[in-house]
Amino acid sequence: MRNITVMLALAAATLINTTAAQAATTNLVKNGDFELTSNGTSKQINEGSYARADRTYLTDWTSKGYNFVLNGSTIDSTKGDTALSLWGPNSYGGRDKTSQNGLGASPTGGNVLAADWDYFPGPVTQLVSGLVAGQSYTLSFSYGAAQQIGYAGANLVNYWDVALGTQKQQTASLSNASHGFTGWQQANMTFTATSSSELLSFMAKGSPTGAPPFMLLDGVSLISAVPEPSTWGMLLGGLGLLGFMARRRKAAAV
Repeated sequence: MRNITVMLALAAATLINTTAAQAATTNLVKNGDFELTSNGTSKQINEGSYARADRTYLTDWTSKGYNFVLNGSTIDSTKGDTALSLWGPNSYGGRDKTSQNGLGASPTGGNVLAADWDYFPGPVTQLVSGLVAGQSYTLSFSYGAAQQIGYAGANLVNYWDVALGTQKQQTASLSNASHGFTGWQQANMTFTATSSSELLSFMAKGSPTGAPPFMLLDGVSLISAVPEPSTWGMLLGGLGLLGFMARRRKAAAV
């Protein structure tokens, strides 16, 4: 009987840990790595419902500014096959020594979002559903600052203004040199939901103006900080079933 009790306790602990972990790691942001697009990449994100051959269509996100989806492998290409490129090791075939700034793939790889806060600033947004009012969520993402090729001049202040519903936070400000790249940074923010669906917004900001600056973004995730109430109901149900099995085994042994 003691062995059975121990086994049931271990099974209960495993059920709790597994279910809680699954609930806590469910990303509520869709297409947070910007891989789902149509009509190619390295183009400005389409802003309206009308079709344009020179625009990228970014699944699950809405754009209202000079925002691009760049392919990580051609982010600094100058072969004329992209609408926008940034200063980086591959600029002008690597012959420009001032652009050996370390620009490369983001920590998650693949596409990245690039937003110019100077020329025509506007947010990139997504309506996030599945939230629980009063519950805390952790928003995580990778970000950095770079500069459009063909231009020069330092940008001393570069940051993301982030909002979930009416709550707003900012990333740490990055200083970028002429022809530079700040390196990839990691941000983690905590928000408390006020309703079941709220608008997630990223707005690039900075100063001084005049030297085309681009804020970069990738790997966006919004994860519950604690298991949801429905998860606890599943756990209690599982524990009740284990207790019932234990009682039946005890009764059968008498």
